[in-house]
Amino acid sequence: MDSAYIIGVGMIRFGKYLNGSVRGMAREAFELVLKDAGLTKDAIEAAYISNTFWGMFSNQHSIKGEVMLWDIGMNGIPIVNCENACAGASTALHLGYTAIRAGMYDVVLALGSEKITHENKALSLSAYATCMDVENFDKQLKMFEDMTRKLDFKIPEGETPPGVGRSVFMDAYAMGARWHMNKYGSTKRQLAVICSKNHFHGSLNPKAQFQEPMTVDEVMNAKPVTYPLTVPMCAPVGDGAAAAILCSERYLRKLKNARPVRILASVLGTGTNRDMEGVDIGERLSRKAYETAGLGPGDIDLAELHDATAYGELHQCEAMGFCPPGEGGIFAESGATTLGGSLPVNTSGGLECRGHPIGASGLAQIHEIVEQLRGEAGKRQVEGARIGLTENGGGNLGVEEASMTIHILERV
Repeated sequence: MDSAYIIGVGMIRFGKYLNGSVRGMAREAFELVLKDAGLTKDAIEAAYISNTFWGMFSNQHSIKGEVMLWDIGMNGIPIVNCENACAGASTALHLGYTAIRAGMYDVVLALGSEKITHENKALSLSAYATCMDVENFDKQLKMFEDMTRKLDFKIPEGETPPGVGRSVFMDAYAMGARWHMNKYGSTKRQLAVICSKNHFHGSLNPKAQFQEPMTVDEVMNAKPVTYPLTVPMCAPVGDGAAAAILCSERYLRKLKNARPVRILASVLGTGTNRDMEGVDIGERLSRKAYETAGLGPGDIDLAELHDATAYGELHQCEAMGFCPPGEGGIFAESGATTLGGSLPVNTSGGLECRGHPIGASGLAQIHEIVEQLRGEAGKRQVEGARIGLTENGGGNLGVEEASMTIHILERV
């Protein structure tokens, strides 16, 4: 089978664009990715388009990709709509990858565009709940409550009650964090270290939603969300678009000025009905990705992990095999995940600081790794970066992500 390469990436700065539009942001990202690849739109043979919430806000429930690309003049080609919650954009990339490797197309587009900010903030926050089993939503919340109640864990005195105006996913992550604290002794301060590190990385990224550094103490003392999470530890509501163009090896040979990155592994999977002690989806899929790429955790030079909260990064460092189970917080405190460390994580600022417009986040991760492997990341460049990994989770069923993709990319 033909290898698949990324020959173009593009993304707009993530942020709050109250007067923006899904199709307007998609156009911007599309123009950027074409310029980066050095191609015209006529070269694109198929498109895989990600969006999650457009229907909720503007009633555009169907043919989202076709509508997004209509005004751009991308008509007549196959367009596949990818809705996979927070993993939609990386799923779009996965589908493009499989089509290239199957020999169906030589050049494809993967694009994600999402607008979540709204004058009605309650509507924005409630949208996230649709990334769970809506018909069994009460049952899911009760499971979180029961699991928390079973823990031999008490919230420290002086900690304030949960804040109001949060998405249900913050409760899910907080439950996971408390479970981890109870079993391994991880701390709120370790989460603050992760968050502070990501704010430092975000301050170096001109496309990040948040570009201001924060100290560990500032993160610790910030407004609470639900213990142990504070506001900076949680990904913000925001909008944005990102894109990538993939091509086959035979097409790559025709290009004179390409700056390609090879996709060594692209793995998509779903969660299982396990308990907290079972094998995590990230563990399962990372093993498969490493096997496909012929590599191991020690070969990864940098990673973009799905840190919808700081606990997400802590947990995924363990699940990806970057450190032993229970030592994600210690790993962060060692400085290993900071620029200049042995394995920088979320050099873009991560979801916490780069931002998390659901249907675009997975391709924003790809954008960061491609820039790093090309040596084009500016002040946040990881020296000598050769192999990068992205992990992008989507939705929630039971105690883990409903869906997840992992990509391993190589500098060419």
